Parts: sequence; structure tokens; C-alpha cells
Amino acid sequence: MVQLQRLAIAPSQLLPPHLSLTPEQHHYLCRVLRLGAGDRFIAMDGQGHWWLAELGADTSQAQVLEQLPVQHELPIAVVLLVAMPKGNGMDDIVRQATELGVAAIVPILSDRTLLQPSPQKLDRWRRIAQEAAEQSERQMIPELFEPHPWSQALARWHQSNADAYLCEARGNYLPLLEVLQFRRHPAQLPTWPDSAIVIATGPEGGWTEAEIGAAIAAGYTPVSLGRRVLRAVTAPLVALALIAASLESSCAP
Repeated sequence: MVQLQRLAIAPSQLLPPHLSLTPEQHHYLCRVLRLGAGDRFIAMDGQGHWWLAELGADTSQAQVLEQLPVQHELPIAVVLLVAMPKGNGMDDIVRQATELGVAAIVPILSDRTLLQPSPQKLDRWRRIAQEAAEQSERQMIPELFEPHPWSQALARWHQSNADAYLCEARGNYLPLLEVLQFRRHPAQLPTWPDSAIVIATGPEGGWTEAEIGAAIAAGYTPVSLGRRVLRAVTAPLVALALIAASLESSCAP
């Protein structure tokens, strides 16, 4: 099963037991991958569902054989608030955060953010997330929000609807891993979108004192990612890896 190609589809394409393919998807499966009638692939709607499908004699359509169980998602949704780094650093963050299991990515316009992304950038990040979800065999494609000013993000994602953490390189804060070990068990938390773990990482130069104060007032717990100062493109990946390891180890049989 793991060798089968993953293909992201829109829910409207699925009319069980049939699955219609767009011209682009048909070209990819039949011309690029050289699949033919009777060959199988996995269709995923990006919302946590996936199906085993088989190309029909008319390869513009496929037959849905069975719905597959969810296997590769974290037990609790993780939302990444990431102050956008300069250059193309967000490309790598989106790709690798998707591989690590994030449910949503919110680009943050912080006081020290230099990047002012265009709508084309957001479209690019969404395509990267889709490709990374297919490659990493996920059932969900992370939701990519439009950039939020820090104050707006705090008003939307705060302690009352999430376990919220702020990564800060300077200051005497407990390590994130240690804090996670004392948090509530995932089975005791509602599921997304009613609850989530929110992790916020800062820009080049770090969060300002005002931004840290606003986060604490919103119920965020400041945490450390270690004794070294990490780059803006490294910190979110370290934080997500720690969260994913903590969640999956706590749910292991």
C-alpha cells in the first residue's frame, strides 16, 4: 500500500463509487507516472479522508474500491503561527511543517517581519503543502491562512481554545519538551477545530518585548527550544518535532 501514488482531490470529484479526474490529474497519472487501466492509487481529499482507487477503462475516471483508515495524522491538531522569515524561507517551513504533521499554518506579520508576501506567494505555499502532504502519506493537507498581524492572531488563537506556547530564545523559560510532559493527555482534549496545540515562533531578531507581553496576556506559555539561538527557519521545525514526538509517544500502546 505504501508504494501507491497519493493524489489530492477536491471533495466534489468523489461520487462513490466513481472518482472523476481533472485533465491535469489524468495527465499526471497516465502520462507522467504511466499508469493505465487497472492500476491503483490513493485519493485524498485533504480533510482527513482517503480512498483506494483504481483507474477504469476510461482513464479519465477511477473506481473507488474502499475507504482507508486514518493512520498518519497527529492525535491533536497543531497550529503553527510563524513569523515569516526573509527570502524563500517560508517555502521550506511549509514543506517540512507539513511533513511533521501540522494541521494549519498562519504566517505572522510581526514587528520585525521584513517579508510582505503577495497573493501568488500564498498560492505557492498551498501548492507546496499539497505536494508535501502527498509525499509524506498524510490524509490531511494543512490549511494555509492569509498573513495575520500578531494582534489579530492572538485574538483568534489563544489559551481559551488551545494549549498555546510561545518560543523565545532569550529568557529563563522552561524547555518546551519539559512543559509538554506535564500537559493534559491528548485523549482529554476536544478535537480540531474546537481545540488545538498552538506553537508560535518568531522572526529574525526574535519577538519584541511588547509582542511577548501580548502573548502572555493572551494565555501563551513562553518556552525555550534549547540553549542555542535558532534561525527563524529552524525554530518552527524543532518545535513541531518535539510536539509530534510528545503526542505520538503519549498515545503509543
